[in-house]
Amino acid sequence: MRGLHFPDLRHTGNMLAAESGAGLKDLMARLGHDKVPAAMIYQHAVRGADRAITDAIERQIIGRDEDDGSARVGGLITS
Repeated sequence: MRGLHFPDLRHTGNMLAAESGAGLKDLMARLGHDKVPAAMIYQHAVRGADRAITDAIERQIIGRDEDDGSARVGGLITS
């Protein structure tokens, strides 16, 4: 394809890997780098994953609260 370059494909592949939840070490291996900054570019681009993780943790905590009768006070769980 005219206008498409190998680095474009590499960037797309690494963005998709980061969006899938690949960790920093996994991204570094895919990139073929032993330094963190290159992989961090892709991790920063998908910060939405942080929200998904936070939401999943919150669902787990709320589920436990309902199961054991604990009360949440200001984000802390009390019995």
